[in-house]
Amino acid sequence: MGVQAQPYPVKPIRLVVPVPPGGSNDVLSRITAQAMSPGLGQQMVIDNRSGAAGMIGADNVAKSAPDGYSLLNIQASFVANPALRSKMPYDTLNDFVFVGLMARAPLLAVVHPSLPVKNIKELVALAKAHPGQINYGTPGIGSYTQLATELFRRMAGINIVHVPYKGIAPALTDLMGGHLQLAMTSPPSVMSQVQAGRLKALAVGSEKRSSFLPDIPTIAEAGYTGYRADYWWGIAAPAKTPIEIVNRLATELNKALQTAELKQRYAAEGAEPSVMTREQLTQFIATDIARWRQVARDANVRAE
Repeated sequence: MGVQAQPYPVKPIRLVVPVPPGGSNDVLSRITAQAMSPGLGQQMVIDNRSGAAGMIGADNVAKSAPDGYSLLNIQASFVANPALRSKMPYDTLNDFVFVGLMARAPLLAVVHPSLPVKNIKELVALAKAHPGQINYGTPGIGSYTQLATELFRRMAGINIVHVPYKGIAPALTDLMGGHLQLAMTSPPSVMSQVQAGRLKALAVGSEKRSSFLPDIPTIAEAGYTGYRADYWWGIAAPAKTPIEIVNRLATELNKALQTAELKQRYAAEGAEPSVMTREQLTQFIATDIARWRQVARDANVRAE
């Protein structure tokens, strides 16, 4: 007589968020966990494990039991890390199985209002006329936003200067103070300043215009075809998690993404639900790692 497998889940599920509480990454994870819990019949509990550009939390999940009770929130830095580092505590592609995407949001290029440009083409023309005189700020060396700005810099053929900060908040403070001229960041970080006239939005880095910012063109529309840099968030589990469990999680995630309440709460963070199959997300991550690795190599960018 065969032994019947225990139904899943029978206890709360831990969703590791590899950043401190409070930011969009944490908020979106909490929204998603709350939306998935009823369908799973168990609570999804957020476990914030920040540090080392998200690698501490990722490593914790990679080394957890592959039983569906330890999951990882993944985001843009998840692919930036292996692109920038030759040594990692885990294998990004082989130590995880990818459940699905949660959301995407555009990267927004903003400048100081005094800069005499109204769009990306004018910014590039100004940078070419004054090489090395436009400074851009990021949350630090090897950050995803540095890679995104370096990709733009190389595609545009301009000489602009990187100024790293310890977080995006001090960079934006200096941008509004006129000490910087450019930053690429998430809409929630800057929209209130844009609306107040303290910053000027030029373009989004996503493949298509954002439904939240329909009047702001993409960088690709300015002639830089193929440029893509956006924020995205998803869920992964340890490798060797049974496929039945992964499929159950994927089903509940996709159900949650269809609900009006989740869409409304995502929108408050400037994000839109985005569905990908496990196979599509796996390919997306592999392609992004290769793409950003090439950008890092071309720009001679390495993590600290």
